[in-house]
Order: sequence, then C-alpha cells, then structure tokens
Amino acid sequence: MELPEHISIDLLKNGHGSKLSVSAAAHARIAHNRSYLDNILKNGKTYYGINTGFGSLCNVRIKDNELSQLQENLVCSHACGMGDEVPAEIVRLMLLLKVHGLSQGYSGVRPEIVERLAAFYDHDILPVVYELGSLGASGDLAPLAHLCLPLFGKGEVSYKGKKMPAAEALKTAGLAPITLAAKEGLALLNGTQFMSAYATWSLIQSKRLLLWADVIGALSADAFMAKDEPFQHPIHRVRPHKGQINTARRILKLLQGSDIQKLPKEQVQDPYSFRCMPQVHGATADVVDTVTHVVETEINSVTDNPIVFHDEDAIMSGGNFHGQPLALHADFLAIAMAELANISERRTYLLVSGQRGLPPFLAPQAGLNSGFMIAQYTAAAIVSQNKQYCTPASVDSIVSSNGQEDHVSMGANAATKLRRVVQNVQRVLAIELLTAAQALDLRRPNTSSPALEKVWTAFRKTADFMPHDEVLHDKLIAAELFLNNDPGTYIDFL
Repeated sequence: MELPEHISIDLLKNGHGSKLSVSAAAHARIAHNRSYLDNILKNGKTYYGINTGFGSLCNVRIKDNELSQLQENLVCSHACGMGDEVPAEIVRLMLLLKVHGLSQGYSGVRPEIVERLAAFYDHDILPVVYELGSLGASGDLAPLAHLCLPLFGKGEVSYKGKKMPAAEALKTAGLAPITLAAKEGLALLNGTQFMSAYATWSLIQSKRLLLWADVIGALSADAFMAKDEPFQHPIHRVRPHKGQINTARRILKLLQGSDIQKLPKEQVQDPYSFRCMPQVHGATADVVDTVTHVVETEINSVTDNPIVFHDEDAIMSGGNFHGQPLALHADFLAIAMAELANISERRTYLLVSGQRGLPPFLAPQAGLNSGFMIAQYTAAAIVSQNKQYCTPASVDSIVSSNGQEDHVSMGANAATKLRRVVQNVQRVLAIELLTAAQALDLRRPNTSSPALEKVWTAFRKTADFMPHDEVLHDKLIAAELFLNNDPGTYIDFL
C-alpha cells in the first residue's frame, strides 16, 4: 500500500497490507528536499551532523570527501544494542514508521534510502534489533542503528524467518548495498520510531483488551450473581466521563436478556470490582484515547535532527527526537492498563472464594480437588509484577555524551516495559475468563445473556469445563490465545 498522509492507530490495527510503497508525491518531496541540501552543502558552511562530528564532537569539521564515511561510521558506532531481540512485529512497525517519517520530506535523505527501507518491509527482510541501548533522546540511536545497518550490507537480519548476515540476505533478494551520503546516517538514527513502534503495538493490543475486559467482566458479573443496577445510565449521566458512560452502556447491553439477572439477589450491593467496572475500565479507556492522540501525532511527525527546511531556506538543529511525550504517555498507559488486570484479579478472587452458592475454588469436589486455587495465585503474581513494571521510567534521566545530552526521556525503557504490562493484562484476563466460564457452568441450568452465551460457547471449544483437577497450565494458555481474537468476532455490537 501507499502510506497515507496521516497514519492512524486504527489503520495499523486493521492491517496495512504486506506491501509498502512510496507515493509519487512523497518521492517528489524527498527528492526536492535532498536537492536543496546538496546545493546548500556547496556553500562551505558548517552544519551539525552533516559535516561535523556528533554529540559532544559537534565542533569537529569533517572534510567533504569523508562525509559518506562519516555517516557509515555513525551507524556502525551506534549499533551497540544489547538484551533481547525486538520481536518481528515491532521491527516491521519500526520500518513502516521510519519510512513514513522520512517521507515527510524534511530529513535530507535521498529517495532510494526510503525506498530501500520499504523494500525491506516488502521482502520480509527484518533487521535484528535489540531492546536495550536507547535513552529516548537524540532519538532511539542504538535500535535505529541496528535497523539501518543492513542498508549498506552490515548487521544481521531475519529474512523470511531465517536469521542471517545482512549481506547474504541482500544478495539473495537481489538488492545491492547502498552507500550512505551526507546527512543520511544521522537522519536514520535520529528519530523516535523504536519508542513509537512499541507504543503503537501496545495501543493496538490495549484497544482489543479493553473490549475483552468489559465482556469478561460482564460474564463474571452473571457468574457471581451480581446486579446490573450499577450499570444503569442515570448513575453515569451525573458523572459523565466518556469512558465511564461507554463502559456502563456496553456492560448493560452485554447483560441484556440474561436469565441470571432476573433471579432475586440477596445482596444490597456488590463489591467494587463488579460495581465499579464502568469507573475503572472507563478511566483506562479515557487514557487510551489520550495516548492514542499523542502517539498518532508522534508517528506523523518529523523527529530527526537537524531538520532541513527547504521552504524556509534553513537547516535547523532542535530537539524533536526527544521522547518525553512518548515516555510520559507510555508510563501513563502502563498504569492504566495495569488497573484492568488489578480489578480483574479481584473478580477472579471473588469467583473462587466459595461465596454466593459457588463451591470453594470452583471445584465440584472441593478438598479432593483444589480447582482454581492456584490460578488465582498466578493472577496475583502477575498483577504484582505489573505494579513493579509501572514504576515510571519518565521521571528518570542520566547525563550522556559528555554533558551535551544532559536530559533524556528514558522513553525506550517506558515503551518496552509497557509491552510487558499489556501482555500481562491479557494473561490475567484469560484467568478471569477461565474462572468465569467455570462458575457459569456451575450455575446451570440458569443462563446468561445471548451475547455472553455466544462467547461462552466459542470459548468452550478452546477450554472445556474442569470437573476435577488437571494440569491447569494448558487451559490458561488456551484462554490467553483465545483473547488474541477480536471480541467483535463473537459480539457484533462491540
């Protein structure tokens, strides 16, 4: 596909195709901007990173015949990432976002650089990138260096799923290495595409898990014999947060037609983990909306440095590579999503507590069987780990580059741990789904709503009722994988 002028999270969520091309308009912008840079370099002036050293070496003037070597040296010297390899799906997003950023036409690169990155995307040539190494300011230097090494045949890639030297992959794909020109190495390394890719992935998953949290919470509400009164509109009309109103409306609709809701209830009120789902889930939904706006702004921006303004006849050094907006909002999203897991684990705890006519730990022969006792332990361990991950990275900073880079965002650390939080949220929701389905079975012949029964039926094809103890791990993994599906697959009004 040709990238649109503006990329939205929903576009990426709905799939962006396997092919990526640079539009004629973007090609013209990039070429015009590069032509301006080539002409201005002839005037003999000094421009940071174009004909000078980098960071605290910015006052060292580089000879014209060494500018290409300067750029390749930059990429090689900055390719010093460590830790786990970045997952393929994140690397693909990095490539796409880098192509889109350079296509804005303010980075001073040649069109062939952008087209080659698009070719990597198309040919499934995914550079091997490492999680650790970015401070989230001056751009994601180390990760983006690894992303761009293969342009000139260095580094490693995963080519069609097989790891190999980049030079070998280029030869197999019929692509020749490209020699970098002035400014290009810097344009490739400066930028926030590592942080942005992780944030984008996390938002896509968060939007899906938000819906699942409402569906599973509603299923648990019926399984626990909770009332639907807390979801009635007048309560939320007088405290009209958008997320709260939408969550209450959705849960009420999910419960519509439930026979269990028609049964008399002995309790006056339900615990907060049931009664306050609109307030808690809804607050997370509002954060997701806020973070979506920030991330969409970021991925449609120019975040390298210096920026080549051909219209203003200027090359300006600034700080658009500083990841503070992403760092703060990645931390915010991690906290908000962790709350979905926190409240979910509390519902699981109540479902296995032996209350409201349910057997202890949902075991038909409790005592002989332990049922879901330790599944709740697992959920508790995961939410505790999430709380540790939610210590904000964005309040941290450390001096680098001999003091030239004296405040950094730590947005890369915020973004990578955000992904772990989101993965953990799915695991905790999976445990709740498994316990809610078991509890609902124990309520038979009473039934839930048509919408929730449809989810229950689909889930039971993946993980069946547990009449006695068995290795529960397998069911937990099956439930986790089930949540990879869009809930709209089963419920059309979501």
